[in-house]
Amino acid sequence: MELLRRLSEASGIPGHEEEIRAIVREALDGVVDEVETDILGNIIAHKRGEGPKVAVAAHMDEIGFLVSYIDEKTGFLRVEPLGGFDPRTLIAQRVRVHTASGVLIGAVGVKPVHILPEEERKKVPQVKELFVDVGLPAEKVKDLVSLGDMVTLHQEFVEMGELVSGKSLDDRVGIYVAIEALKKLGEHRADIHFVGTVQEEVGLRGARTSAFTIAPEIGVALDVTIACDIPDAKPQERVTQAGKGVAIKLKDSASISHPKLVQFLVDLAEEKGIPYQLEILPRGGTDAGAMQLAREGVAVVTISIPTRYVHTAVEAAHKKDIQAAIDLLAAFLERCHEVELKL
Repeated sequence: MELLRRLSEASGIPGHEEEIRAIVREALDGVVDEVETDILGNIIAHKRGEGPKVAVAAHMDEIGFLVSYIDEKTGFLRVEPLGGFDPRTLIAQRVRVHTASGVLIGAVGVKPVHILPEEERKKVPQVKELFVDVGLPAEKVKDLVSLGDMVTLHQEFVEMGELVSGKSLDDRVGIYVAIEALKKLGEHRADIHFVGTVQEEVGLRGARTSAFTIAPEIGVALDVTIACDIPDAKPQERVTQAGKGVAIKLKDSASISHPKLVQFLVDLAEEKGIPYQLEILPRGGTDAGAMQLAREGVAVVTISIPTRYVHTAVEAAHKKDIQAAIDLLAAFLERCHEVELKL
């Protein structure tokens, strides 16, 4: 899990994925035939084969912020979000402010409840009401911090019982699954392109451009999905359950999986004894949504890792589900030339 720890603790919001890109390139050394970076920042690794042409996509970016304002009197920072945050999960969190001269640790603050009028106590603060305190005088902050500096959540990666937990498992765990599956891969006919995509959290942008370049016949997105197997959640709200296996997505807000790819994955999982569950995500999407619409269209499916507390600093996934995702992806890439895609 050392690679997953490095990926989780690394920092890279949309448009600033360079640290993750370097880790991915290092991890793929000797595993694939060639690695390139395109103009948008996608890292594209190629493992040659006769065909079909397959694109496997997992996004490198995490939700985060840009510094949008520096208070001249106090030095407190206001931030602009990149990606979807639930403000309730941000209060009293620590963050990392990435400046040209190094990283500053900050705390996310909000007006104390002790001084709020009664009606305001019932409201959830908006992101625009939060601020970042880096613990320095205003003059020093203005010297060190610039508008547009990246701000990321500050959290260590831990093993927590049968789970792993940390920030940015969305979608560093997908990156990890892809790398480990490529290492595990045996004989294959597929012409495989793995893409560590950029800017997924702000509109699936890297997947859109890379799929246009690669022009795959098959697209596989790797991403987290909701594991809402928590107290007070109704059975129909669970989406998936942690520890019950890798999820094979049927649909989400951005894509409908190709039925023959879904069935092939189900049959393969049952043949190999890989635990799996089917997934319908009512809200949210993956890189499959962008790949599906590339050029004349691509047959896509998403392989998901059930994850609790998505888009927080304590995202948590089950180790067995991660391994099941690795095993299923590797098996699929070895056998995907058998799939008949015509409907």
